[in-house]
Amino acid sequence: MKRVTGIGGIFFKARDPVALGAWYKKHLGIDVQDWGGAAFRWTDEEGIPKAGTTIWSVGTVESDQFAPGKASFMVNYRVADLHSLLAALRSEGCDVLEKTEDSEYGKFGWVIDPEGNKVELWQPPEGQ
Repeated sequence: MKRVTGIGGIFFKARDPVALGAWYKKHLGIDVQDWGGAAFRWTDEEGIPKAGTTIWSVGTVESDQFAPGKASFMVNYRVADLHSLLAALRSEGCDVLEKTEDSEYGKFGWVIDPEGNKVELWQPPEGQ
């Protein structure tokens, strides 16, 4: 079974997400949108678009999005078969959160790594 196939997103907290987003836009050229992040569309070596996106997003320090993890960041890993992977992780003794989400953006599940970081696992919608 395939496990992680790529990075779907990087999320982190900031005391002032708007100002930090503006800094990244000005100094690093990241096209930060009004929703607080940017979507990097995947391309091949020649720049031809391919199916796939990596999200980059800044949230507020007050957000509990990363709970029960204590880190100021969370990495979203792209996976091929979320439910099979979650079952495998449970059988391997990993701390898998019971909650999962299924939305127009795909399927989401979470596991806590040995350092206490919340790791998001994402199965994109069919065709992405």
